[in-house]
Amino acid sequence: MASALNISHTDFILSGFSGPKEWKQLLFIPFFLLFVMSITANSMIIFIILSHRALHSPMYLLICVMAFVDLVIPIFFVPNMLLNLLFNWNHISLMGCLVQMFCIHFFQSVQTTILLWMALDRFYAICTPLHYNEHMRFSAFLKFVIIPMLRNAVFISAMVGLARSLSYCQSNEIKHCFCEHMALVTLACGPIYVNSVVGLCGAFFTLAADVLFIVFSYVRIFVSLFKSGRSSQKAFSTCITHIIVMFVGLIFALTSFLSYRIKNDMSLNSHIVISTMYLLVPACLNPIIYGIRTKEIRQQVIKAMKCGKSPHKTQVSQLK
Repeated sequence: MASALNISHTDFILSGFSGPKEWKQLLFIPFFLLFVMSITANSMIIFIILSHRALHSPMYLLICVMAFVDLVIPIFFVPNMLLNLLFNWNHISLMGCLVQMFCIHFFQSVQTTILLWMALDRFYAICTPLHYNEHMRFSAFLKFVIIPMLRNAVFISAMVGLARSLSYCQSNEIKHCFCEHMALVTLACGPIYVNSVVGLCGAFFTLAADVLFIVFSYVRIFVSLFKSGRSSQKAFSTCITHIIVMFVGLIFALTSFLSYRIKNDMSLNSHIVISTMYLLVPACLNPIIYGIRTKEIRQQVIKAMKCGKSPHKTQVSQLK
């Protein structure tokens, strides 16, 4: 027993979903389709915005950054998960696990921070239109970038650093399909109370705090529209859609975080599905909610699709 306590694993196995091999291989199909959808949709949004100077205003550039983050997050874990499902390639080093953990949690926090910046952009555009350019100029907007990004980096770095300091002598089997924070630290042989508290604080002070500020901004927008008597149906519909999407993602995230800390009867597969959905589903939905539903971007997408079909039509007409 004493010799076992002196062992700290540096190589881990991501056990992923439990069940027969055939069932896990069947799961490859929906996750692969979601991954392809995310990569395709976000790449298209990035290309459309960067290739049209008319879309280089702050709001569209923020949508472009959002698409980039949504493009990057699945790349950090979905390919490994697909290889695990299909070929049972499930080994990962401790350093690789920590790097994956930092990247996933950091970019997820950046995702909600971008939504906060987008809400501020709408707030200034609707509530203080005369001072919009003043608020959204780069030097003024930088203060809204540096502070949240530093906050995200500090919390995530502290969480990963504390996980790195632990000794993993219980088991080297991570019961997940990617290196989620608590899935790893529960394998430590020492106390993990501090790790649990820091991880939970990170979730509340990054994800939950940003969502609350976003909701507050949208409430101020609603109040401003109602007081001014302007037509608010489109703004109301858009904001409500944004709030619903954010709260669904937040519920998935907090459910995953709290399930490690509160005694519950949730099955392993259910927990993995929830953890995967709060990362993968927003990456698929955000290009539609924030990109294609925006009139100017939608028009450019339609034009691009028509241009893609036109050469074929030309060839057909020439043959006739």
